Amino acid sequence: MTLLSFDRYCDEVLSQTEQLASAVAGADLTAMVPSCPEWTLEQLLRHVGGAHHRVEAIIRTRATAFIPDEQISGIGGPEGGDAGAIADWLREGAAELVRTLRATEPDAEVWVIFGSGPASFWARRMVHETVVHRADAEQTVGVEFTVDGAVGADAIDEWLQICAMPQLMEARPELRELLGSGRTLHFHGTDAGPATEAEWLVDLTGDAIAVRRAHEKAAVAVRGPIGDVLQVVYRRQPVSAGRVEVLGDAKLLDFWLERVKFG
Repeated sequence: MTLLSFDRYCDEVLSQTEQLASAVAGADLTAMVPSCPEWTLEQLLRHVGGAHHRVEAIIRTRATAFIPDEQISGIGGPEGGDAGAIADWLREGAAELVRTLRATEPDAEVWVIFGSGPASFWARRMVHETVVHRADAEQTVGVEFTVDGAVGADAIDEWLQICAMPQLMEARPELRELLGSGRTLHFHGTDAGPATEAEWLVDLTGDAIAVRRAHEKAAVAVRGPIGDVLQVVYRRQPVSAGRVEVLGDAKLLDFWLERVKFG
């Protein structure tokens, strides 16, 4: 179950891409990205645009397997480091992706992470891919990151669902180290609004990671504005920044964040 509709995801791909492109207008694209220290700002933007191009190809061709770069037209973006050209390419790629998504049945089966699934998976994934990398870019240029409560909550929800996928634990056996008696985590976006579910319980006490939306006591709780909780969950903002409140077993939270990484 998702928190947003398919149409809203399509709208948000465009909106988040525009916010990202606007945030870096006039910026030094050679600047290093603090939250992705292996990338410059230009590399970050090309990564996002490349993801949009890849997913557009997956949806358009109804791919049943990962598509290599060399089979995707335009995935590398324009030559040179002209910021305006890169921003235009980013916007154009997002628009093409959304056109393809809207021309596709949301439940059309395509390749997704760990197998096959509905095209709607990618609509949701590309929203959050863009949101999180917008946070990276805005941190780089000194802009305060904000996010709509429903979008931020859905980004956290999706990531926690991915963390709980059995296939992820098969691919990363070290995640079993997280499991143990009494190990539970609670995440709460305090400003998401009454109409948005923004509380989750991560249960590590069984033989697999389990996640549910719930207001429950846990060994450690993380509370704060939804944008800050989102950045902590995605390891874009350290807990030490003081933007969220941590109650209980902080070492368990650190252990979780060390083991569970995106990508």
